[in-house]
Amino acid sequence: MKTNQFAVRLFLMLLVLALQGCGQGKNKTSATDKSNIGTNNNSVNAKAVDFEVVDDPVKKFNETEIRAEQGDAKAQYDLGVIYAKGTGVEKDVAKSFEWFHKAAEQGIVGAQIEIAWMYKKGKGVQQDFGESVKWYQKAAEQGNVDAQYALGGMYDKADGVPKDMAKAAKWYHMAADQGNATAQGRLGMMYLTADGVERNYSEAFKFCSEAAKQGDQTGLEGLSICYDGGFGVPVDYAKAAEIIRKFAEAGDKYEQRNLGMDCEQGHGVKQDFVEAYKWYNLAASGEDISMLNFLKASGLEPPSKMRDRLAQQMTPEQIAEAQQLAREFKPHKESGSDNSISPENPTASGTGFFITDDGYLISNYHVVKDATKVRLVTSAGMVDAKVIQVDVANDLALLKADGIPRGGTPLPIATSRSAHLGGTVATVGFPDPSLQGFSPKLAKGEIASLSGAGDDPRYFQISVPVQPGNSGGALVDERGNVIGIVSAKLDASTALAMSGSLPENVNYAVKSSLLLSFLESVPEVAAKLKPANTVDEKFEDVVKSAQGAAVLVLVY
Repeated sequence: MKTNQFAVRLFLMLLVLALQGCGQGKNKTSATDKSNIGTNNNSVNAKAVDFEVVDDPVKKFNETEIRAEQGDAKAQYDLGVIYAKGTGVEKDVAKSFEWFHKAAEQGIVGAQIEIAWMYKKGKGVQQDFGESVKWYQKAAEQGNVDAQYALGGMYDKADGVPKDMAKAAKWYHMAADQGNATAQGRLGMMYLTADGVERNYSEAFKFCSEAAKQGDQTGLEGLSICYDGGFGVPVDYAKAAEIIRKFAEAGDKYEQRNLGMDCEQGHGVKQDFVEAYKWYNLAASGEDISMLNFLKASGLEPPSKMRDRLAQQMTPEQIAEAQQLAREFKPHKESGSDNSISPENPTASGTGFFITDDGYLISNYHVVKDATKVRLVTSAGMVDAKVIQVDVANDLALLKADGIPRGGTPLPIATSRSAHLGGTVATVGFPDPSLQGFSPKLAKGEIASLSGAGDDPRYFQISVPVQPGNSGGALVDERGNVIGIVSAKLDASTALAMSGSLPENVNYAVKSSLLLSFLESVPEVAAKLKPANTVDEKFEDVVKSAQGAAVLVLVY
């Protein structure tokens, strides 16, 4: 019996946790300081910390309440978080708002952002966009870059306030000066089009260049326009095409389409139908609804139609050659360029999913453990991300996207106790993008066991057919709630050696209850989680929500 138990434990240790094949390198995990809530810098600067055990929630509530009632601003903020989450006390969004408001009045930046969002969404208080703007502005004036960007976005998109591009430009400028890539890109385009600012091609080129260096899609487009039209820089068609190529070779679908067009027309590059077809074909593999809607709104032709049109001018041999080149394509950094703005060649990839409106997301620890840089491929382009905190023991990682990403829709998290044997579950992720393409893929199955290998209670065993690259994806139930995080699968060679047979769809997901406990150690994030759905949804709606939250995680 002991021998069997040892074999099971050994088998468990040999699980292939790194589904996506993480790159080599030493573990650089280190302890870090806590967030300074109430200072101008509100972010958690952690690279990684081990899982932290949370104190008794009732005791924590009582102690926090005493300090809050005595006027302690940080305790008032913490009490707002406690009421928002319902830890140690009954959840009460109205009281959460009340304590956040007290802390905000004492200048706590995090609390000001919280009530700005609550006023905007009508959570715990009557919806009031004027108050939302007021509190975002207070946080922005204290130098908070997320508030500055959010405020610019409200005026830019007329989000509850009259459209005012001059005010949008003002706040975008502040966020851009602090390095916010999305603000830089948007501001660069505004200088190009004289939208809210006087046309200034030098400023347009400057901000688009800075945004493009961080991988911002709008900045890239603006920079290409600058080189193509000689705006703020001498005309250089080759340079415009070179910039597009760098991002196309890094896997950007929009720029693969644009590079295909350059190759077809000989614009800045040698005319080459085979190359053009290859890039159109690669772009078409990521032709999802968001991409099609974007192209349609811009009056542009989708890559699949461009590919099929071009094929009419090519021989069967040329088409076959182009298709083979597309199959062999792998994202990489072009060598030999001194001023490259392309991201480095990713050493690994995985999946992540958004859990808050302001850009916090979850993935597996093993996906990002050796990362020196992390980038996210979203429906609106590429953005940088930071590893905020990790739970090594349970293979969890909390990340934060740079700025507030466009297109990211957060998923609600439910306790895994709600799951049952045989329950239908699904995940949307990015399995082996170099082979299967960069568009999100759906996988559906059931909960095969309420425990993992060796009866490990931290995991579900699932029959969902996952592949390398699905690591970190949300496992959602029939209500659209996250009940697990796709994390592991049985190693086929190990299983064959030990049992004499190959495993079929034996995969594992970390239970969401562990994720919720992990997030309790980051209260400013826990307070922003969406409430769990309480009724079943149509499966297509569940898939739509999961797709809206899913992002491709690239690790460097």
